[in-house]
Amino acid sequence: MKILIVEDEPKVASFIKKGLEEQSYLVDHAFDGTIGKSMALGASYDVIILDVNLPGINGFELCKIIRENHIITPVLMLTALGTTDDKLMGFDSGADDYLVKPFEFRELLARIKALYKRASSDSSQVSNVLRVADLELNLDQKIAVREGHKIDLTAKEFALLEYFIRNKGRVVSRVDIAEKVWEINFDTGTNVIDVYVNFLRKKVDRDFPKRLIHTVVGMGYILKED
Repeated sequence: MKILIVEDEPKVASFIKKGLEEQSYLVDHAFDGTIGKSMALGASYDVIILDVNLPGINGFELCKIIRENHIITPVLMLTALGTTDDKLMGFDSGADDYLVKPFEFRELLARIKALYKRASSDSSQVSNVLRVADLELNLDQKIAVREGHKIDLTAKEFALLEYFIRNKGRVVSRVDIAEKVWEINFDTGTNVIDVYVNFLRKKVDRDFPKRLIHTVVGMGYILKED
């Protein structure tokens, strides 16, 4: 696995780089967002690790630039900012996962492995288009369409909708969503998942006569046609 670390704190960067290299991973390191941008756009990586507070270009902006250049490499953001709003900003910028400092290396390693495994699994999917009722999800182009109307989704909203469709007719709990979409253990103190489900409902259901995403009180959510 080849990994890019964009981190301006020398001790943190050295700690991560040394640990990953001991796992036999190839690791490149950039000390600021500008150099990180050049490296992320100029080479191919399996996972990109971004700090948020970077000189030059901050992590949120750099992640947006990466996605705007149609790079789908999994991005893990590292930050000391752990509020719900901070996490939403990270996911909205295109990040796949979010780890709050300080953290244990084994936790970081588990997140990296999960992101790599999910990306490898996604690339091997036979069906590139998922459909339910009048909703269509193109996995190659990352486009959602309902009744012929394109629905603009962030990377995390797209991943959440894909998970709902793949589990059509099945009640999925917040724990299920946290583990399968965010690849994290569920934190009962955050409402990030509920916030994202509401975001998705506004885009997928609000302007259409038939609702697809339903709440099952005390249990979670279900996507179904009726």
